[in-house]
Parts: sequence; C-alpha cells; structure tokens
Amino acid sequence: MLTEVCQYLRNWFTRAQCFGEFTIENGTLNTQYDTGAAFSSIPLVEGQYFRIVGSALNDGVYQYPTYALHDETFDGAVWTMAVPPAVIAIVEEIKAWQDLYDKADSQMLSPFTSESFGGYSYTKGSGGADSGTGVGTSWKNVFAARLSPWRKI
Repeated sequence: MLTEVCQYLRNWFTRAQCFGEFTIENGTLNTQYDTGAAFSSIPLVEGQYFRIVGSALNDGVYQYPTYALHDETFDGAVWTMAVPPAVIAIVEEIKAWQDLYDKADSQMLSPFTSESFGGYSYTKGSGGADSGTGVGTSWKNVFAARLSPWRKI
C-alpha cells in the first residue's frame, strides 16, 4: 500500500539512491553482496523503508529487513527512504478503510448516487460518488486532503 501512496503523492521520500547489481537471498535484500553499488554510503537500518527499482520481481517499497521478496539478482537501484510517521499512520488508516469499503459489493464504490430495483431503492449522501465522473469513492478521494501536504506536483 505504501508503494501506491507514494506513487499517488509523486513523493518517494528519497534520502539516497544506490545503483548497481543487487542480490536478494532468502527473501531479503543482501546489502553485503553488491558488485556495483556502494551501500556503505547509504546503509539500511532495521525498520527503514526502501524502494527497489529495476527488478523483474520486486519493484516496490519495503521495510528493511523484509522476508517477503523473491530471490533474484538484478541490475537496478535501491533508494533509501525517510517516510514521515504521519504518512505511515495514514497508510494504516487507508488499509483499514479498504478492508471496510473496498469490496466489489460496496455501496461506497458504486458510481450511482441512487438506484432502485425490485421494489427497493436507496440514495447515497453527496459524499458518495464523484459527481458526474461515474467513479465511486476511493481511498484517494477520502484521504486526499490529509495527504496533500506531502504531494509533489
């Protein structure tokens, strides 16, 4: 989810970038084995977020050390990140919101503000669908104002 939020914000909270050949072994990024990158200049510490770019199997944002990566060797980049705690808290709220509302049968995601069928009808409040767009409410609509301080143009 953090990958999606950073992409939406156009902000990766990048501290440093390291380019070269990287190896992922036993599900974690091996920072000791690195043939073209100088990890000594940007060491990852436990709990820190990082972004993998250029991998065939693992592009995205992860927290170090992670054991959910697919083993591979790739030529690409690893970006160390400094994600503000407030953004992490909002990401957790987005996950909780999605668990409640981001389902195929959710009325929140329906593009309709009202509908009726078989003797049943209902009307959503104006906060439901984006007016005129035919798109239902998404986490981007709900959390846009709270995320805006970190959004880059």
